[in-house]
Amino acid sequence: MNSSAPELVTKTAGGAQPSTVVALSQVSKQYPGVRALRDVSLDLRRGEVHALIGENGAGKSTLIRVLSGDVAPDAGGVLIDGTPVAFDSPLDARRHGIVTIFQELMIVPEFSVAENIFLGNEPRAFGCLYLRSEAERRTRQVLETLVKGSGMRPAQRAGDLSTAQKQLVEIARALVFRASVIIMDEPTAALSEGEAASLRRLILRLRSEGVAILFVSHRLDEVMEIADRVTVLRGGEHIATLDAKSITRTDELIGLMIGRPITELFPPRNDKIGEVVLRAAGLTRAGAFEDVSFTVRAGEVVGFAGLVGAGRTETMRGLFGAEQLDRGQLAKRGIALDVRSPRDAIAAGIAYLPEDRKEQGLVLSMSGIENIAMASLDDYCIAGVLSWRSLRAIARAAAQQLQFRGQLEAPAATASGGNQQKLVIAKWALTGADILIFDEPTRGIDVGAKAEVYRLIHQLASEGAAIIVVSSELPELINLCHRIYTMSGGRIRDEVAQSDFSEHRILEGAFAAHLGAVSGTSAETRP
Repeated sequence: MNSSAPELVTKTAGGAQPSTVVALSQVSKQYPGVRALRDVSLDLRRGEVHALIGENGAGKSTLIRVLSGDVAPDAGGVLIDGTPVAFDSPLDARRHGIVTIFQELMIVPEFSVAENIFLGNEPRAFGCLYLRSEAERRTRQVLETLVKGSGMRPAQRAGDLSTAQKQLVEIARALVFRASVIIMDEPTAALSEGEAASLRRLILRLRSEGVAILFVSHRLDEVMEIADRVTVLRGGEHIATLDAKSITRTDELIGLMIGRPITELFPPRNDKIGEVVLRAAGLTRAGAFEDVSFTVRAGEVVGFAGLVGAGRTETMRGLFGAEQLDRGQLAKRGIALDVRSPRDAIAAGIAYLPEDRKEQGLVLSMSGIENIAMASLDDYCIAGVLSWRSLRAIARAAAQQLQFRGQLEAPAATASGGNQQKLVIAKWALTGADILIFDEPTRGIDVGAKAEVYRLIHQLASEGAAIIVVSSELPELINLCHRIYTMSGGRIRDEVAQSDFSEHRILEGAFAAHLGAVSGTSAETRP
């Protein structure tokens, strides 16, 4: 094996039309009861970012799995430099220069950075002796090639890295495999905006060096920013491949993705605001958040904005009893609440939809029906005996009301991101909760599913529920909420009325702790 530092693929010369390095030709794939892909063709060119978009369930994941060698198509095939190939495995695809970086990063936590980068491609002597020092030397070189100041050390334990650093490890692994094609599946979904911007700059640099990149994202703004071409899938079929420069508005892409124009992504706000349902005063957990006070009224959607690490999620987990408070008071309709555990919160009519629905919101190995039912089991027990027949019927009715698309009897892991979120919403709607906390409710779901989640939030508010929405997307907060609190450094820095909504005002509060200043009001609760 060559021990020199990995080189990026050379740039296409002379401004000529980039050549196709890999292509799918009329690929079809059928699963029991589901046609995942039907006659889909797509080509990736050297020195190009090709974006792949579509709703959850459109076929993107299956297309990626075909290209990565994880599944074999039922019809059609893959061509590399015009020659048909049949991959035996993902490792076989890598040998052909195709590396996939999945949304769930393939990092071995107990291995070092260098061991992860060279996993399956280790430098060895005499065919068996692992050359640790050589791997660490080349790791330093490739990290320097990727980005200076990453803060990673070759011998560092990979489990201690941030999500953004783990992304860099995956990209470095692609480079040491000398990948000519890198497939990125929702690479910015779990990153802060600053980290996502850094990754986009790195992608553009890789493009300039001749790498072909298939970029899968639900964030249409970043698709428009970095893509050269955009392919739209819908219902497992190829709808269009467009030159990104020809797209003037994201509405055009949305219409292609869902098959109809979206004239209004956000429903009108509920205008029937009632009494204060929830009052929080002085909520504190040492090292996480301090002296957090706010109110939420019946029919009101209250937003929480802030940067990663601002303390928003920790505050909501404390409110729900998932983390213990050091001090503070909670009251519902003027009556004090003693919430020491999620069970206490559920009994008080409080529901929490966590930001990580897969790890904290669902049991992926259980069916959709079981997930919907799990928070309401006590309500369907008679003398300690659970009536599964009644529970199944009610769970199906809840899923139907939320327009769940999929097999409720199948494991939740098989549902798309948007449908998984609907399972979580259905679970809490079945409890009859009238205080609902949505933590990053649309993270990792497509724009069509986002519109449905917004509709559900509006519906719950219209029925008198008090809603809290924690979100990193300012347009989402500005268009959904009646009021917005901004947090920074574990404290509320501002309370913004709807009439004063602006991204500038909200960002001032979000950066307050970092700037050493407090913006706006001290967020005293409304009368």
